[in-house]
Amino acid sequence: MTEAAVLPIAATVSGRSLWADARRRLMRNKAAVASLAVLASITLACLFGPLATGHPYDRVYQDYVRAPSSLAAHPRDDRVVPAAERIAARVRARAEAARIEGDLLRLILTAQRPIDERNLAFFDRSDLFGPARVVERSEEGRRLAIEVPIERRHFLFGTDANGRDLLTRTLVAGRVSLAIGLLATAVAIVIGVLYGAVAGYLGGRTDLLLMRFVDILYSLPFIFFVIMLVVFFGRNFVLMFLAVGAVEWLDMARIVRGQTLSIKRQEYVQAAEALGVPTAGIIRRHVIPNTLGPVVVYMTLLVPKVILLESFLSFLGLGVQEPMTSWGVLISEGARSIQGAAYMLIFPSFFLVATLFALNFIGDGLRDALDPKDR
Repeated sequence: MTEAAVLPIAATVSGRSLWADARRRLMRNKAAVASLAVLASITLACLFGPLATGHPYDRVYQDYVRAPSSLAAHPRDDRVVPAAERIAARVRARAEAARIEGDLLRLILTAQRPIDERNLAFFDRSDLFGPARVVERSEEGRRLAIEVPIERRHFLFGTDANGRDLLTRTLVAGRVSLAIGLLATAVAIVIGVLYGAVAGYLGGRTDLLLMRFVDILYSLPFIFFVIMLVVFFGRNFVLMFLAVGAVEWLDMARIVRGQTLSIKRQEYVQAAEALGVPTAGIIRRHVIPNTLGPVVVYMTLLVPKVILLESFLSFLGLGVQEPMTSWGVLISEGARSIQGAAYMLIFPSFFLVATLFALNFIGDGLRDALDPKDR
């Protein structure tokens, strides 16, 4: 008697949505994944980096104007004694027997008259030293032995023309540029998607009027809008770039309209119409969700476009104003100082270029992942 063969129970095969398939295809794109990592690193550095640099973005170090980028701490030992001698002259004394011991400067001040110890506060007002302490007095106050702590500071990216830490300002500028790019892009997507979906689905005379209005806006010079926005919104960059996003929606409206013209002929849209679903419900539940593929791809291309636009406006002096900064402002300052301080241009440009390349590679990866012809 033979035993009955036991047939294995077929495992349940779970389906995979189009978005899950697109995510899997995106993760196989090495350039897009690397760009995501680079963009995430830049974003995290801009968000939390200024907290770790030890320098406020608007702090001015008058003794470190255009200090070159270096891994070593400032001030250098060869600067300490000359700086102490200059401060001693302001105290109306002469510095003698200066000696550096680690982070402590020991020196002797001599003068023909008794030295007013209140003038030792000049050491504390310097960016190089801390408060001076008198160790010994002699000759009726005409000779003082003092100890002055040396304030060591690191400027990895150097300082700008006003003596502000360039690393901190570059990271804070990244916050502003990325926020402006995302803010203006979000406004452009909301307006463009709604406008294009309504125009494409309603069609007829409504579509004709809405798209002719878009053509009229296309014909107006963009710099005219910029000047008008500055006049109406002033120097508030948030409000101004909200309005810039309200202008950048024109391309998005055309893209969504073209997608909607093909979507509204699909069977599921006709079935919804036959069931009596109102127009607003069809647009919200069927038209807009099926246009999100091209919208997501265009969003990754619109963010660098807005960042470049902000950089261009800030370069012209129409964007972010001091003491706040952006990559465009820093690049503008670096371009003016390129001969004597090229690092002021190199570091902000590197962050901007890396961000733009990352966003473009992510856009290419999303385009390939969402393309139905490549499945």
